[in-house]
Amino acid sequence: MDKHDPASSARALPFYQPAGDEIPIFEQAWKSSLPVIIKGPTGVGKTRFVAHMAARLALPLYTVACHDDLTAADLVGRHLIGDGETLWCDGPLTRAVREGGICYLDEVVEARKDTTVVIHPLADDRRILPIDRTGELLHAPPGFMLVMSYNPGYQNFLKGLKPSTRQRFVWLRFDFPPPQREAAIVQGETGCDAMLATRLVSIAHSLRALKDVDLEEAVSTRLLVHAARLACAGLDVVAACRAALVESLTDEADVAEALMEVVNATFGR
Repeated sequence: MDKHDPASSARALPFYQPAGDEIPIFEQAWKSSLPVIIKGPTGVGKTRFVAHMAARLALPLYTVACHDDLTAADLVGRHLIGDGETLWCDGPLTRAVREGGICYLDEVVEARKDTTVVIHPLADDRRILPIDRTGELLHAPPGFMLVMSYNPGYQNFLKGLKPSTRQRFVWLRFDFPPPQREAAIVQGETGCDAMLATRLVSIAHSLRALKDVDLEEAVSTRLLVHAARLACAGLDVVAACRAALVESLTDEADVAEALMEVVNATFGR
């Protein structure tokens, strides 16, 4: 769980390349006290977008990486014993409510159903957070915003969001950017030259279009950034692509070699 410092980010916004009208939609949702869900594949900028918007709005940001073992207490808080006394420690959701900031639940469908139920009173007109263990009833201030994200590619019947949860939120759909914008993102993140960015994006689009190779995930923009950073640091670009792109996509040696054929063809090897 990470807290973002709005004072430092006010001086320099995290880099983000807009894809459409997601920035004004997010801003209007915040002004209207509405929660937001962002859905899209891995590595297309969901988390970066939230960090960018928190800095843009000068709001504290608490990020929670959701998982199967996440409990309601992990979000709300718990009593801790220390120095012979019992003290209450706020969880990230409670701190965000108290401070009027953003609580961002990343990959929320990974959390247990009994955990996500705790957000319901915050995600409707009540905007309240009952804390049973302390007897408090917190009313969210105007600045508070609940934001969640998930990858629909991983969603199944058991891990899908319930309609009662879905209909509380404003929705944003993220996807892989078009080539020109994706190349601009790679350049903006790494400072690499335009030719390298264009070639890396070309590899990504070729690999995403493969029909006869079974990959659990497609090449993300994040992986292109990793490859560009390795290349800019002095690593051979083909070796950078193998380490950052190919080996992250598959454990099968024959599949990896098939993917490397695309890389080698792009760089004339």
